[in-house]
Amino acid sequence: MQQNRAYSNERQGESHRPSAGNGPLLAVLDLGTNNCRLLIARSAPPDNFRVVDSFSRIVRLGEGVGDSGLLCDAAINRTLAALKICAQRISRHRVRHVRAIATQAARQAANTSILIARARAEAGIDLHVISPEDEADLAALGCAPLIGRKYQGALIFDIGGGSTEIVWQRRSEGRLVKRFSASLPVGVVNLAEQYGAAARTRDGFETMREAMRARFAPLAEQMPDFDPQREHLLGTSGTVTTLAAIALKLPRYIRAKVDASWHETPQLLQVADHISRMDVAALARIGSIGPERADLMLAGSAIFAAICGLWESPTLRVADRGLREGMLRQMRDELSARRRRVSA
Repeated sequence: MQQNRAYSNERQGESHRPSAGNGPLLAVLDLGTNNCRLLIARSAPPDNFRVVDSFSRIVRLGEGVGDSGLLCDAAINRTLAALKICAQRISRHRVRHVRAIATQAARQAANTSILIARARAEAGIDLHVISPEDEADLAALGCAPLIGRKYQGALIFDIGGGSTEIVWQRRSEGRLVKRFSASLPVGVVNLAEQYGAAARTRDGFETMREAMRARFAPLAEQMPDFDPQREHLLGTSGTVTTLAAIALKLPRYIRAKVDASWHETPQLLQVADHISRMDVAALARIGSIGPERADLMLAGSAIFAAICGLWESPTLRVADRGLREGMLRQMRDELSARRRRVSA
């Protein structure tokens, strides 16, 4: 999937000039446990998308949900503020085809109906809570174009704020086939909350890594045919892209350099090990992390290290794409099928 170079500044919420392409504008919004992300794009031949606008803001919707089972008022208000910005951008570009989803925090909370009602009334956005299975499939659909052509397949993993998805895809008769898929309700936000202050220390990192290894081990046992020499890892999420940016020695996060980059897995594990020895203040000073992500980096790195330790492929590709790109592909295909039915 080809991307605009301006997309590299998405973490700052910058907009983009409309670019050439065909087909209608599509808007997709992914409301996760930690982030609210919008992408507006149009289809471009042969199988790409041209980004027109994008927006991302950390809202921490899942703050405290693990303990209370409820979305707190502050988190809902932060989220609504971000949704209103998304709605303004959708309106500015006059987008008619819009899809907005919510994931783990919304699945878990007992009062999600309040958020959905307020999002519709105050921002004009219809949120739909999707299942873990749908979340895994959409993430895989968005990342699939990055499975290396010389490889037999890949293990795609998406470390979210409240859940982690694992999808194993392998080539068969010229097409990718899903061999295994799972979603675990553990991500950087709820893991960090579970371990409290320890989640920001080296000892806590090691404890979380071993705990996550134990959680993921049953999944690895269901994939005895995964071939680490002929199949590679394909990681997406803020944790993975940030580790890649540090490994690439970028002074600040640049999406165009991170997305689709190839890495030696041990190198990224060394980066995770290195930052696990730093305190939050030191992490916040790293340009690709910043103060908003610093307190969650060790929790995310622990999940990352556990996955890489169980599926020991020496090669890892990094994707700064996932759910939204999967939604774009799905929407485009649905609209194409609808047009074919109408014209038949």
